[in-house]
Amino acid sequence: MKLVLSVLVVGLMSGGLAIAQAPPATAPAGNAQEGRKLFVADGCYQCHGYEAQGSSATGPRLGPRPIAYAAFARYVRRPTGQMPLYTTKVLSDPELANIYAFVQSVPAPPPVQSIPLLR
Repeated sequence: MKLVLSVLVVGLMSGGLAIAQAPPATAPAGNAQEGRKLFVADGCYQCHGYEAQGSSATGPRLGPRPIAYAAFARYVRRPTGQMPLYTTKVLSDPELANIYAFVQSVPAPPPVQSIPLLR
């Protein structure tokens, strides 16, 4: 016990503790077009918008550049906020992969400088 605490204290005092991490899991292949349909059919758009753009009043932005698939899937399966729980009985793993593929496919907005009304 003393050894573990010593390592932890020394590690924290030296600026952090190096922990071996598994390589990030890649997202399973999904169909973005099917994902868009599911995103609407399952009501995701009601809080996250039709383009997963989110809103400060309803739900966070999901795309473009979504969080890693593992974190996305974990939150969908066990949300900590106001989002409803989507178990595998409600949303299968392949359906979740399709929704993630849709969120990944959302294009980035144009740069502000390229929008004449915003210049």
